[in-house]
Amino acid sequence: MVAISQPQVDLLSAENVTLEAIASTAEFVNSSERNKLDFTQKVNEEASKPGRKNYLGLGSALAILGKYDAAIETLEKADESKEKYFELAFCLRKTEEYDRAIESLDKAGNIGADGLVVNCAKASIYRVKGDFEKALKTLSAYENYQKVSALYHYTLGRCLQSQGKYDEAIENYQAAVEIEPTHPKALFHLAFLLDIRGDEEAAINYYKQLIGNGPVYVSALLNMVVLYEDMGEYDKAFKCVNQVLKFHPNNERAILFKKDIESSKTMLYDEEIEKSKDIQHRTLETPISDFELSVRSRNCLKKMNIFTIGDLMRITETELLAYKNFGETSLNEIKQMLESKGLRLGMAIEGKPTPSILPEILESETDIDPELLNKPLADFEMSVRARKCLEHLNIRTIGDIIGKTEAELLGVKNFGATSLIEINQILEPLGLSLRRLD
Repeated sequence: MVAISQPQVDLLSAENVTLEAIASTAEFVNSSERNKLDFTQKVNEEASKPGRKNYLGLGSALAILGKYDAAIETLEKADESKEKYFELAFCLRKTEEYDRAIESLDKAGNIGADGLVVNCAKASIYRVKGDFEKALKTLSAYENYQKVSALYHYTLGRCLQSQGKYDEAIENYQAAVEIEPTHPKALFHLAFLLDIRGDEEAAINYYKQLIGNGPVYVSALLNMVVLYEDMGEYDKAFKCVNQVLKFHPNNERAILFKKDIESSKTMLYDEEIEKSKDIQHRTLETPISDFELSVRSRNCLKKMNIFTIGDLMRITETELLAYKNFGETSLNEIKQMLESKGLRLGMAIEGKPTPSILPEILESETDIDPELLNKPLADFEMSVRARKCLEHLNIRTIGDIIGKTEAELLGVKNFGATSLIEINQILEPLGLSLRRLD
């Protein structure tokens, strides 16, 4: 991980503010809580000064701090430049004023901005808006850049990822990284999708490549914490979480993760209890690969991270059928396989488990406030796409959503990684998470 030095250009006083200067300042500001606090104070002081200001620099600084409405108001006063219109488009996209954002990018193009950069920015806006047809059409005009532009492949990858076309998205992220090995966003999303696919080793390698070339990339480090903890490599997980807390000491996720790791490392192992559970564990941990199943059924289960008999007992018929390409034929195969062992789907999450089944597979929700579980998801901000997908699954409350796994949600048509991130961002502040097939 490399240190981030103070940017050479001061946005608030520079006569010429470039996109590169804005990007380097944003990287520096977001690399630590201290940097952000100092920068915030400096921006507030500048904004409060009377008289004409460096509107482009101040507006860009406000955008870095996430104050998009104030940034738009300030940038509109700036002199005409491609930097002004790119920053305006970025802020307008954040405030969901998509048509105005496109108009701003058109103005940037009309005064000499690079056509590929303009159209990739447009495609990103159409993607966020949910208009994938326009996004792909916008990019198609620049297909001749396939062999030379990491930006082209990254932008296309994001569009494909949002549509749930993960294999194609992975191919484009890999192409972007081949062209530009240090492209941070391509590396992050490539690692993220490989993690979802179950390729933990490759995901970790790409996360390492990402954090080795830039500042403290908080999301990457925290994702590595989860991967290492799942693998039982607590020392490595501890190192990652401490790296986050070194620069972001108040990061809530990192603080919670550190407590979880400390609990895992100090957990006592009772040999006698474990021996008494061994036979039941063997049944639950029997690999699905030991049974004869069709290729379609096997592939669907693999994509849903269902690998053992125990995994199947934690999922219902409805949840399986909600996954794309999983039909009645596959369902009947699974049911017959379980019946041969006296088991059935959803057995582990029913109110009265069979005595022969390990009691520990039941998750206790008694410590969660019932009012919180009944809180409607309509009370939370989320994209139209995510909301429609949840409605399609008849998911209305917090209690409904925490009963689903990531794989179940990603298996729904039009529910992509972006929507998954939205859901996790709603649950994390509440101290909740989606159900996991442990």
